[in-house]
Parts: sequence; C-alpha cells; structure tokens
Amino acid sequence: MSAWVEHVIWWQVFPLGFVGADKELAGARPAPHQLSRLQGWLDHLVALGANGLALGPVFTSRTHGYDTTDYLEIDPRLGDGTDFDALVAACRERGIRVLLDGVFNHAGRDFPPVRAALEGGAGSEAGRWIRWSDGHPYYFEGHDQLVALDHGSVEVQDHVVEVMTSWLERGIDGWRLDAAYAVPPEFWAAVLPRVRERFPDAWFVGEMIHGDYQDYVHRSGLDSITQYELWKAVWSSLRERNFFELEWTLGRHRDLVADLLPLTFVGNHDVTRIATQVADPRHVAHAVALLFFLPGVPSVYYGDEYGLRALKEDRAGGDDAIRPEMPGAPSEVADADAGTWSVYQRMIGLRRRHPWLTRAETATSGVANEQLRVHAWSAADGGRLTLALNLGDAPSPLPEGAGAVLEAGAPVLAGAVAPHSWAVVEG
Repeated sequence: MSAWVEHVIWWQVFPLGFVGADKELAGARPAPHQLSRLQGWLDHLVALGANGLALGPVFTSRTHGYDTTDYLEIDPRLGDGTDFDALVAACRERGIRVLLDGVFNHAGRDFPPVRAALEGGAGSEAGRWIRWSDGHPYYFEGHDQLVALDHGSVEVQDHVVEVMTSWLERGIDGWRLDAAYAVPPEFWAAVLPRVRERFPDAWFVGEMIHGDYQDYVHRSGLDSITQYELWKAVWSSLRERNFFELEWTLGRHRDLVADLLPLTFVGNHDVTRIATQVADPRHVAHAVALLFFLPGVPSVYYGDEYGLRALKEDRAGGDDAIRPEMPGAPSEVADADAGTWSVYQRMIGLRRRHPWLTRAETATSGVANEQLRVHAWSAADGGRLTLALNLGDAPSPLPEGAGAVLEAGAPVLAGAVAPHSWAVVEG
C-alpha cells in the first residue's frame, strides 16, 4: 500500500446533492460548471485538517449517480471534463488527494452495452456484459434500473481497467469501489494488477457492509474496506449507553488493523447522520473522538463537522435529507454547530500530532455500560495515549498514573472525566 495513505484524512462529498442537481438527467435545467462550487470549499477542507477529497458519483447517470450510463464523461448536471480537471488541479495546489466512486458492480439501463444486452438477450454478443438468471437480467438488490454486470466477462474487465486508468491519468489517487461485497473477489484480482502496472501508488477501497473483510481483501487484492462493523458499534453503544458492544467490536477491529488498514467513518452518504443517530447531543463528540483516536483511515462526511442532522428513510427519495445541497461558501451554512466543528478540528489536530495512531495497537479497560477507556500505543514510535469516555451523570476517574490532558470535551478536574464528556490523556 502507498505511503501517502498513512497520512490521509478524507472529506467525503456527494456531488449531485452538494450542488443541488436535479434528481433526473432527463429534462434537467441547464446548470453548467456546478462542479466548480466544490473549489470554494477546498480551503474549508484544509482548515478542518483533512487532506483528501472523496467524491461520490460524478459520471453520467440517469438519476442518483449509481445508475451509471457513461463512465468516461462527467454528469452534465455537474459540468464537464474541464470542470473536473480544474477541481483536481485546485486540489493539487493544496496537497489534497482525490478519490473517485466507481460503480462497477452494476450499471444503468442506458449504459450502451447494457442497453444492447437487454435488447439482444442472453444469447447475443452484447449479452456477455450482464448477468442473467434463468434467461432474465439480474438486477442489483431487485432494482430494475441497476443491471448487474457479468464480472467473469473479459469485456467488463477490460472496460473497468480502461475507466480506472483513464481517470488516474487525469490526476486522481484512487477508487472507492461501490457494492464490492456483491462483486466476486476474483474480478478485482484480475483487474487491479493491470491498473497497478501503470499506477502503483493508487489506493483501492471496497464498500463492504457485511461478510469476511479480511478474506475478501486477501482474495481480491484490494487495499482496504469500509469498516461498517465499527460504525455500527460506535453509534449504537453511544445511543444505548452500552460500551460492552463497542469493546467487543474493538477486539475485531484490532485483528483487522493487524492485517490491513480499513476506512473508518461515523457518517457517509448512505446512513443517518451521526448527530441524529446518537440522539443525545452531549454524546456526538464522543463519536468524533473515537473516529480520530482509533486506528484506520478516517473519513468525514460533509456537514457532519457542523453537526448537521438528517434521517435516512427507506422510501423513494429517502436519501435526499442526508445528501443536502450546500451553499456557495462555508460561512453561509445555516445551523452550523461551532462546538462540533471545534471537536473535529481539535481531534484531527491530535491525530496529526500523533500520526502513529493510524496503525496503533489498542486495548480497553474500565468497561461499563457508560464508561470505557481505550488505550493506544506504538512500539515503534514509543507513543502511548488513552481515550476515556463517560456517558454517565457522575465524574469518571482517569486511569491511575495518567499524564497530561491533551484534549477533552469538558475540563478534567481532580483527575476525573466530567459527566457526559471524554478526554485524551498521555499514558
């Protein structure tokens, strides 16, 4: 894996939502150069302490971006290739890495090879592009607008190699691979070596919601996966005041980090906002502290740093609230929570001062329903820190012999973490 990944902190954006694009490409209002709006937020990204821009779908699609119809063109609702190149150049000027979202498990019905396959049938030459089940097209998770590609097809493999290398040539640094859990790992094992021949420093992270993360990475050749297990344990333990759940998951996370470097997050474009999920506003900062204290490659979903709230709903349009339009400048954000912004800045700053946290060894102590201590250390760097979490109504003592307080949600008095607070201490 490339050395730069050890130091990247992503700021993830869902572009179609961010710019307020029309929901469907057909009949969309002319809105050229919308992608350029993101350039006005790059200094915000840097001020936050991040140095990576992880973009959701930017390729031409019929609706939400995950029904791709042209993998080599920017969606007209966002702009064009010139706008994209300008955004990448602006990122380069600031030392910002760029990650693209590749939807290679399935494609939209209007993707030309898919359209030809649907018209020609399973026995046609184009039919080799898509998966069939008893002579019928296979649809991803039952959505008839998302046609599953045939990953055993040489045509599909060649196309994905072309797409990946084309955008890497234009300056991106890697790929998030959508719905990787639904793609046979052998597909990536066939594709990625061909891409790495030309771009050995590229990073590939697969979306894994469930399954055996380590086995999939080993068989596929991916660099990383999305750590959904940890995401679930963080918000659930905070909401239910049950740190036993988090402690158990941290054991699995420890084993995972020993083998690979997962992408960690407390929010993304597919889930309820962390400030809504946790429910108790006093405990949102605990999630932020965990994100940047625990090992992995952290990612911040746009707006979470302001404490934005939104609920994902299982209905048509149920993702709209969690993929909001943003104003032209960060200073224009309504309902921004300065306290949440401060926690993000301070904890990212701590992460920068202790870069060994990315691969830290960890252990826990003092576990109770409402209290937990997470210890992190690096034998190579000699660093050792403790994150003490308290969800209770009474102060919680720091571990005996704890050193200086580096960051905290509230002042640490008499060697104890304040009620509903947290602290990072030396030792």
